[in-house]
Amino acid sequence: MTVPAWLWFATIGGLVAIILADLFLVDHKPHAVTVREAARWVLFYVALALVFGAGVWLFAGGTYAGEFFAGYITEYSLSVDNLFVFVIIMGTFKVPAIHQHRVLLVGIVIALIMRGIFIAIGAAAIARFSWVFYLFAAVLIYTAVSLVRQGTEHDEEYTENRVLRLLRRMLPVTEDYHGAKSFVKIDGKRWATPMIIVMLAIGSTDLLFALDSIPAIFGLTQEAYLVFTANAFALMGLRQLYFLLGGLLERLIYLSYGLAVILGFIGVKLVLHALHENSLPFINGGEPVPVPEIGIVVSLSVIVGVLIITTVASLIKARRRPEVAAYSGPEARSDR
Repeated sequence: MTVPAWLWFATIGGLVAIILADLFLVDHKPHAVTVREAARWVLFYVALALVFGAGVWLFAGGTYAGEFFAGYITEYSLSVDNLFVFVIIMGTFKVPAIHQHRVLLVGIVIALIMRGIFIAIGAAAIARFSWVFYLFAAVLIYTAVSLVRQGTEHDEEYTENRVLRLLRRMLPVTEDYHGAKSFVKIDGKRWATPMIIVMLAIGSTDLLFALDSIPAIFGLTQEAYLVFTANAFALMGLRQLYFLLGGLLERLIYLSYGLAVILGFIGVKLVLHALHENSLPFINGGEPVPVPEIGIVVSLSVIVGVLIITTVASLIKARRRPEVAAYSGPEARSDR
């Protein structure tokens, strides 16, 4: 797939325009996002992804379109697991409801920039070293096993990472929020506010999730452009999904198992692809191993099928066990 430079610039420019428009709407009238509003925005971003995928189909063919959709669905479903952590971060920092949308938007922009760097490094490594597929496969299979062990349990506490601890050493942080400001001057001294801390918490935490989601999508497509755009569309729609899911989030009790199956499946797919492209001298004398590869149609079918089964099974289980619905949503947690 040949992607000219102008298309890269146009795509990034379009994403920047959407982000700026969203920031204007947020800053123009800060408010607590309602479920109805979140639903409209989620549908908007899903529609954008569908239109983009249709464009890929029209100009590059069905195979690349299938790779984009498989990558987008995988990244979006993996991002849902991020929401559990986002909820905990919002609650830990007691983010006011009217500022949660801005926090998520800026945090996700930070995450998208860092993921872009990660994708560029990954694409360069894959182009030069075929054994990187083995490494990616190992990461995915390890993560799948960890998700199975985690089961339906999720951590209820958030521990600040090194980036945030370093920032706190470099700058004093106010106890209270000062509207949507990230920095303020008090008695001539510059202070950071909890707003910048929580934004960086969202962005840096997402990078940890990228350590398994980026290898996962490289298992579905090696086209850097599709990897980047699938991540962009998934992340842009993620913050609205945070408000839309609300009480449904804890009802997805089998989500970890579903994601484990998907990551394990893609891990196996990567192993087969690595064997097919093998250049390691201690495997088959450094020659490619004639193994069957899993096509994108099968991959897309497995991913969608697993997500449907996981969601339906989770909702049935939650209905039989009403106690799992005790979760009160992002707004309630932010006010505790």
